[in-house]
Amino acid sequence: MSHFDLDTGVTVGSSGCLPLARAAEKKQIRLEALGEGGYPGRLLPQGAMLGLTSVGFWDAEIDQTWSLDWHCHEGLEISFFESGALQFSTGAGEARLGPDYMTVVKPWQLHRLGTPQVTASRVSWFIIDLNVRQPNDNWMWPSWLPLTNTDIVNLTNTLRNGERAMWKSSPEMRRCFQTISRSVAADREGSHVSRLRLAISDVLLRLLEMLSADSVHLDERRARKRQTVKLFLEYLAQNPENFLRRWSLEAMAGSCGLGVTQFVHHVRCITNRSPLQYLNACRLDAAKRILRESPRVSVTDIAFEAGFSSTQYFATQFRRRFGLTPREFRNNSGRSPNHI
Repeated sequence: MSHFDLDTGVTVGSSGCLPLARAAEKKQIRLEALGEGGYPGRLLPQGAMLGLTSVGFWDAEIDQTWSLDWHCHEGLEISFFESGALQFSTGAGEARLGPDYMTVVKPWQLHRLGTPQVTASRVSWFIIDLNVRQPNDNWMWPSWLPLTNTDIVNLTNTLRNGERAMWKSSPEMRRCFQTISRSVAADREGSHVSRLRLAISDVLLRLLEMLSADSVHLDERRARKRQTVKLFLEYLAQNPENFLRRWSLEAMAGSCGLGVTQFVHHVRCITNRSPLQYLNACRLDAAKRILRESPRVSVTDIAFEAGFSSTQYFATQFRRRFGLTPREFRNNSGRSPNHI
């Protein structure tokens, strides 16, 4: 069940996922999900995982035009941010979450994602209905979870009394959610239910350990490497003269003191794009800005200034990214088009 609360303007239940479902229908993103009760995705076999209302992931390779506004689910929602960065908000505050962050949102907690819009990202989640609507309700966990009664009681108390909704996670948690994503994508009529049960149970057990310790010890060397790549990408985007350089993967990786494989991995985690896709997006953003601010500069000159060697390729990529050709964009900006 889901409804829109007229008093608060908040969507409750599966209707909060409508922008996500519409984006998937339009092929703007890849969506793989299993669920029930109106949540997007394929249906789980009846009785296979009672209480699991939704499990899946989305993969948005480009920035979107939608967001998930204030809503709450009739269940405990646990999400993992695999790559990209997204603005995440609850009533207690907001933050921009990047790779390896996870969020835990209780049924009564309002939250929103992607303000003002969802950017290129890959996010996994699952929602379990515990028959809880208020903090003091009795939490009823599914019987298919293999956790002991002691673990269930400790997890319930920790989640019920905790106020935080977001944490930096661990490589082990990443692997758990990757298993969940692979299982959802491969499942046909319940073929991967056993793997989903084990992976979700593993997430909950690791979450209990993480919350109990109240800290996660990350690999400091890996964190430093990722920070180096992040600074390089920021420098690349903020200095247009870099666009004219004929970058190769080897050259980009070398600028960060990394091998190509490691460099590509970190860029994918930070941006949900390959390095060359990211560079291309920066060039297109620069071209868009010049088209708007410099009406007398020809489209050809703008293409070359942004680092494109072919005006035809530039026009094709521009239209794919923004839905208009460079000339059409200039017209829509209230200026007359220039002739190439």
